[in-house]
Amino acid sequence: MPSLRSDDAEIFYEIRGSGPPVVLLHPFPCHHGFWNPIAAALDSRYQLILPDLRGHGDSEIGEGPALMAKHASDLVRLLDSEGIGRAAFIGCSIGGYILFEFWRRFRARVSSLALCDTRPQTDTAEARGNRLKSAAGVLEQGTEPFIEAMIPKLMGSTTLTARPDLVDGARAMMRKMSPEDISLVLRGMAERPDSIGDLKTINVPTLIVIGEEDVLSTVADGHLMRQSIAGSQLKVIPKAGHYAPLEQPDAVGKILRQYLDSVVA
Repeated sequence: MPSLRSDDAEIFYEIRGSGPPVVLLHPFPCHHGFWNPIAAALDSRYQLILPDLRGHGDSEIGEGPALMAKHASDLVRLLDSEGIGRAAFIGCSIGGYILFEFWRRFRARVSSLALCDTRPQTDTAEARGNRLKSAAGVLEQGTEPFIEAMIPKLMGSTTLTARPDLVDGARAMMRKMSPEDISLVLRGMAERPDSIGDLKTINVPTLIVIGEEDVLSTVADGHLMRQSIAGSQLKVIPKAGHYAPLEQPDAVGKILRQYLDSVVA
């Protein structure tokens, strides 16, 4: 995998296929391999840029919390390194949080958006407290208790019951992160700004994808984004949770390919 230096962290990424550039941002606490099940639906026509986000996979965490501003800076440096002016962006969960920040700072680089299983709201006081508690706990207890506590929130009930192979694959990706990585990414998410006010400024084609069984970014969150982003589309994925692209790759891959074919020149 190629890499680049972004301030205090080495960021690794993969490039697949050729054609118009599409940047895919995986969810926490996975890595770029999250997109492997749907990459084949896209890389026959598009150049896929698949970074390991700061602190995930092979990428370094750097110093201090992994703030959304740091992730956004990593992303623009990746575009610059690859000579990409504008791109289509797909982000899942924290990938969506990063895209809201990227839009605020670098919107001229965005040709279209696909927001998967994410939400624009900042954490409530309770949710922020829980993130910070988890950030401290993972340093004391290690990653396994944290991963096992997260699995039922990240995967839909259908996947948990019927697809233990997918659950095990998600666990394997999560185990690439160290306790420090998880802690600093959690702290960065806890400090992310609210993005509801920014939704009305989004004026590029936007697709919203939400797993019907997602308990973290709900279908109601999807409707909020659809109502606030002019011209956006919402697709709800049956039998999928917060990791909808991993849980139902055929359905999500088809939707993303049709969407990209309709909006990417």
